[in-house]
Amino acid sequence: MTATLWLIVGFVGQGLFSARFIVQWLASERAKRSVVPIAFWFFSLGGGATLLAYAIYRRDPVFILGQAAGLFIYARNLMLLRRESQERRSAS
Repeated sequence: MTATLWLIVGFVGQGLFSARFIVQWLASERAKRSVVPIAFWFFSLGGGATLLAYAIYRRDPVFILGQAAGLFIYARNLMLLRRESQERRSAS
């Protein structure tokens, strides 16, 4: 049962992680230019965190390192976007 639950967690994480590309592609198609919407970073963070949990369960050091490093990048991009939004609001 535990192995099945973790397999589901892995698939959910991969689904979230893959959804970010669909979100980015659709936003770019609508804008007729390359766009990286904020949802891309939220899906990256959610998928990366879920996949990191799965990698820890699997005890895969390569997968753990890759997902953990990505989480910092996704979180940093969200922090930068938040700061930019706050600066725009205070400038108005």
